[in-house]
Amino acid sequence: MAPKVLVSDKLSETAVQIFRDRGVEVDYLPDLGKDKEKLLEVIGQYDGLAIRSATKVTEKILAAATNLKVIGRAGIGVDNVDIPAASKKGVIVMNTPFGNSVTTAEHAIAMMFAVARQLPEASASTHEGKWEKNRFMGVELFNKTLGVIGAGNIGGIVCDRALGLKMKVIAYDPFLSDERAHKMGVMKVELDELLAKADFITLHVPMTEKTKNILSRENLAKTKNGVRIINCARGGLIDEEALVDALKSGHVAGAALDVFANEPATESPLFNMPNVVVTPHLGASTTEAQENVALQVAEQMSDYLLTGAVQNALNMPSVTAEEAAVMGPWVKLAGHLGDFVGQMTDEPIQAINILYDGLVTEMNLQALNCAAIAGIMKAANPDVNMVSAPVIARERGVQIATTTQEKSGVFDGYMKLTVVTETRERSVAGTVFSDGKPRFIQIKGINIDAEVGQHMLYTTNRDVPGIIGTLGGTLGKHGVNIANFTLGRTAVGQDAIAVLYLDAPLPQVVVDELKATGLFLQVKPLEFDAA
Repeated sequence: MAPKVLVSDKLSETAVQIFRDRGVEVDYLPDLGKDKEKLLEVIGQYDGLAIRSATKVTEKILAAATNLKVIGRAGIGVDNVDIPAASKKGVIVMNTPFGNSVTTAEHAIAMMFAVARQLPEASASTHEGKWEKNRFMGVELFNKTLGVIGAGNIGGIVCDRALGLKMKVIAYDPFLSDERAHKMGVMKVELDELLAKADFITLHVPMTEKTKNILSRENLAKTKNGVRIINCARGGLIDEEALVDALKSGHVAGAALDVFANEPATESPLFNMPNVVVTPHLGASTTEAQENVALQVAEQMSDYLLTGAVQNALNMPSVTAEEAAVMGPWVKLAGHLGDFVGQMTDEPIQAINILYDGLVTEMNLQALNCAAIAGIMKAANPDVNMVSAPVIARERGVQIATTTQEKSGVFDGYMKLTVVTETRERSVAGTVFSDGKPRFIQIKGINIDAEVGQHMLYTTNRDVPGIIGTLGGTLGKHGVNIANFTLGRTAVGQDAIAVLYLDAPLPQVVVDELKATGLFLQVKPLEFDAA
């Protein structure tokens, strides 16, 4: 029997035809996604669900989706899909992360032109029959300095287009290597230098705890007088109240915003301000982009339903169904190893080296590599998946090397992940025990046996008396229960580490108290995906 797909949002007829041409039965009901009760009633009939943003795939919908195998989102955002619930149900969630990159980059360039020449206000004035030629005095882009915050896929395209306009381009991106920056023709700088030098600043980073209000009141004050700011990435990257004040004072000469902290933004103090250009989140809204992502999602879903091939999955590596059963725990381990070094590393990464030992060398190493790299990159980009992670790493000039070796030591197989930055190397090794649970077996060259949990604490110190008591006493005082406690050291009185698996997230007050003792060289709370 042919697999059956429901398209519950508006998708192009060409995309719908791809399903039919590939031998997939398809029901095109573009308004069904807005009718939750009707969707709940019929979803059990389908193997696949193709959506845009209108359909909300909730836990309740997934519970009724008794035959559903794959959800395909035409576009990058999957806020309308309960991914943990889908994973628990065994449903793959795919997106199309690169289908609208050019469109979004072009919108940023268009917004830069608009704010440089005050085009919307000049157009409105002329439509009113005025001829205010002297009122709208713009600035050239030629020879101006563009500061690009986030030089990944979309930011990289913006850099390329800006260089074509003969602008000087500087970029801030923690994952951008010197080699990659040189190849792109841009100058890599720290954030403070970018703020001080840029005539125009454009944002192209995801919304994370690290990037929230990256243009804060404090950072806006560091910018060049007369700077113009463009944001076509995510709302919340700019402190909007601080931006209003900077515009009123004249320190910021203009702003062009496609995104807002709260959307839909039907009111904002930024609206109707002089030389503030605003659009309703149009970054991906071109005919070509919408067609591209629709065609891509139809191809990806058809491939999976007909052959088992997985592309751009957010909750599963690119492996066959046969491999998945064997590799599942190792894929999880690879992600945990990457997540560990990703959370521990703040410098630009130059290289990622992955060593496979023993039985693991016979598995799909490309998928394991993808899982490890995705874990590393997730700290800076939560939207990353196992398919896009290697692409993002390559864009940033990160060198990736894989080594295999025959069984050595006491384990039937293990993985060791090493990240190289300009100043140091950081490594962690792990294995999967017979219970199927990942374990950390070595950190910083120190042998341990640490079970991986959702909430963890990692500390480093000199091997001196009192460490266990201090950790246990401080956590106990604040009601944080320890599920597992692992210690390791290089030698008596030398370097030592502790890895604690906790029942709850670690409050900042505990971190501060531990640091204040002076016993620890490092106190780092860690968070991992739930099992």
